[in-house]
Amino acid sequence: MAPTDLGSVTMTGISESIARLRTAQKSSRGAPAYSRFVNRPLGRPLAAIAAELGLSPSHVTLLSAACTFSAIAAVALVPPTATGSLVIAALLVLGYALDSADGQLARLTGSASLAGEWLDHCIDAAKAVSIHLAVLVSWARFLDAPPAMLLVPLGFAAVASTFFFALIAVDLLRRIHRLQHPDAPVVERTGGTSPLYALLVVPADYGLLCLLFAALWLPALFVPAYTAIAAINALLLVVGLVRWHRSLRVLSRAA
Repeated sequence: MAPTDLGSVTMTGISESIARLRTAQKSSRGAPAYSRFVNRPLGRPLAAIAAELGLSPSHVTLLSAACTFSAIAAVALVPPTATGSLVIAALLVLGYALDSADGQLARLTGSASLAGEWLDHCIDAAKAVSIHLAVLVSWARFLDAPPAMLLVPLGFAAVASTFFFALIAVDLLRRIHRLQHPDAPVVERTGGTSPLYALLVVPADYGLLCLLFAALWLPALFVPAYTAIAAINALLLVVGLVRWHRSLRVLSRAA
């Protein structure tokens, strides 16, 4: 779809697209609260505007990357201030909303593609690690943090990378299994859909991390909160790995 002139973008078209998107959302199973109740609604009008402008899902993915990595670069390179921290948080929130919008746009326009999904996953994998490495650099440069303290963002980067890979891998293996054994019993995905479940897994929500960067300029708040989220994510990763491994074993026995 070729980009359209801005003058052809109408509120009616955007409103119609938003209405269609409300009935074209992906499953909420396993989705944390911010992603489910905040980020998807934020991404909905962005996807509608992108559709009116004639943008492709990959265009939106690249816009998301531009916002996200600009913020990550600022974390590592710019001394934290109140205004700077708010700008960083706003860019991260916008980047995450656009990350939701690209998938919603693909469903709205029927333009999903393997190449687009691959691009989205590559950018997600890069930001999952680089945002924590940027915190490490920031602490080393602007807080003069002791070496032991730098292990926190380093460990968080390892946890985030493993979390992302495990999620992608288990989904891919389930898809392969369905293709190889179409008659095998369907094993439900792990993760609940209730609002309570969504709240319980909030610490694993990337959106919560985005909001936390508004306090980057306040080490007395940011450092302990970031450390606590890192520890909870490590615990949730262990629990998740056990559940995902168990579910794949069930699939293997069912086959």
